[in-house]
Amino acid sequence: MNDLITLLDSAHSKNIRICLDLTAGHTSKECVWYKEASKGDRNNEYYGFYVFTDSIAEDELATLKRRHETHDPEIATWGSFGLADAPAGRYYRKNFFEFQPALNYGFAKRDTNDYSQQSPYAEQPLKVRQKLKHVMKYWFDKGVDGFRVDMASSLIKNDDDKKENIKLWQEFRSWIDKEYPDKVLISEWSDPEKAIYGGFHIDFMIHFGIKGYPSLFFQKGVPDCGDYDFCFFDKSGKGSIREFAENFTKAYLKTKDKGFIALPTGNHDFVRLNCGTRNDIDQLKTAMTFFLTMPGVPFIYYGDEIGLKYQPNIPDKEGAGKRAGTRTPMQWTNSSNAGFSSASTDKLYFPVYTDNNRLTVETQEKDTSSLLCFTKKLIALRKSEKALANSSDWELLSDTVQSYPLIYKRTDGKEKIIVAVNPSEQRVCGKIKKQHLKGEILLSLNGSQYSTNRKKDTIDMEGFSVLIIK
Repeated sequence: MNDLITLLDSAHSKNIRICLDLTAGHTSKECVWYKEASKGDRNNEYYGFYVFTDSIAEDELATLKRRHETHDPEIATWGSFGLADAPAGRYYRKNFFEFQPALNYGFAKRDTNDYSQQSPYAEQPLKVRQKLKHVMKYWFDKGVDGFRVDMASSLIKNDDDKKENIKLWQEFRSWIDKEYPDKVLISEWSDPEKAIYGGFHIDFMIHFGIKGYPSLFFQKGVPDCGDYDFCFFDKSGKGSIREFAENFTKAYLKTKDKGFIALPTGNHDFVRLNCGTRNDIDQLKTAMTFFLTMPGVPFIYYGDEIGLKYQPNIPDKEGAGKRAGTRTPMQWTNSSNAGFSSASTDKLYFPVYTDNNRLTVETQEKDTSSLLCFTKKLIALRKSEKALANSSDWELLSDTVQSYPLIYKRTDGKEKIIVAVNPSEQRVCGKIKKQHLKGEILLSLNGSQYSTNRKKDTIDMEGFSVLIIK
């Protein structure tokens, strides 16, 4: 705790805010809450904090047995129940893995024949709400600046339209606005229309939920990443921007001025930017340009700013599965274990791969052409140009039939900036309606020509190129 307080104080002195991860929908089976609740004692403080039952449906029972018999990682998350064999009940409702029992926030739609399913406004689910508020208050009072809420829509069960989960988070947001108005709520919901209406300041658009993000970065042959033959940010130039553009535009227009959509460079649940055939530094620069010039709040997953590489075939730990290759240590220096740890290499939780020290902060800080230096330029540009700010307007200019190059406009009422991105290795040409630009180039990569006539503006772009023009 002393280390955390030191971190918070040091960060705040540099005007840096620190958020923690909040697993609001479940705990571990090792948590004292679960251990006490499983006793089934009505006088226990934690009685009713989880959903215990003595019988489950035949298909659920078959899935549970199969998980226990095979230990197959591919089915580790299947089914809705875990085996408790406790006084409180033989089974319990789980949230994801079996070692993650779901907290009891109630059920939006209840099976009246199932005594374990309570209303969200019954005594015990309301006690759980109060306990979560107590948890948030505890960390807020320590100086934590907000939370990224894990599986934010998972709290109230059988809530198909998420109306009850929305009402629950609106309640928390009202309390936070009153008691802690400078704190932030970030949701792992991936449905901004619901999450932001529900009171979150920021919601991610990621690998699940509303469609679009996977079509940008995931394709066949990459672990756990969808069914796209070619993603948009692939050098082949055979991807499509349509699915992302249509769904992002809809969500953006519905949530603009109410909250922010976050497009993260990656996270702990899917492959990194640097994976498969997307491994050229200039390729990665085009992706970073996209992330740092779109509206909303940008999130950079640690290491993506140096092109830290996805490592396949790492042994599973704690349910990581194929996601383990995204969770390897940060690579700081050209020393032992890339400066992450002074332990012997065999003691590392996951291995380090620096590509002969190319993928370290130390190397890239000395190289002005590195991905790290390019990322810093983009951040400085976003900070200095009001039209690139989180809340400035966004409009897609290129069409979704001819996906390359991707061209969009950012405006703040006074200034206008055009961003063009070509993540393919081919030379491409884009035509857009006349923009009446003065033509000040803010940033370019690998050569682009912007020309205009009476009716149209044209952007000719080399492979792996970007152009930001004011």
